[in-house]
Amino acid sequence: MATVSPAAAVPAVPAGERGATRIADRVVAKIAARAAREALREAAPTAPTDAHATVTVHPREGRQQFGEARVRVAVQLGYPSDIGTQCAAVRRQVTERVRTLASMEVPEVAVEVERLHSPLPAGADRGRVR
Repeated sequence: MATVSPAAAVPAVPAGERGATRIADRVVAKIAARAAREALREAAPTAPTDAHATVTVHPREGRQQFGEARVRVAVQLGYPSDIGTQCAAVRRQVTERVRTLASMEVPEVAVEVERLHSPLPAGADRGRVR
């Protein structure tokens, strides 16, 4: 009795008729949040870092392999600090990591600063910070 390999029993499906790979929004959000935390740790290693992200993934069009992701990242930053520089670092890192790890274009990264952490202990006389 001859054995038939499973690959030989299934006819090849043309490339145009195969299914597509889809990366879940929550996976891209996890990549974006981690990338934001990495960027913040590099910018201010001693400051508290927390970030979470929401992502909207649009289907691929044209040459994009897995579509495009519009990302909104919420972060907590130390204060006083250069907030603009930290937000720019988050945008760059999120764009680069999502592009590399998920093969998606990232046309928009919105960075929302949720909270600023002051180095003063709670209850301390809080004068004016400049």
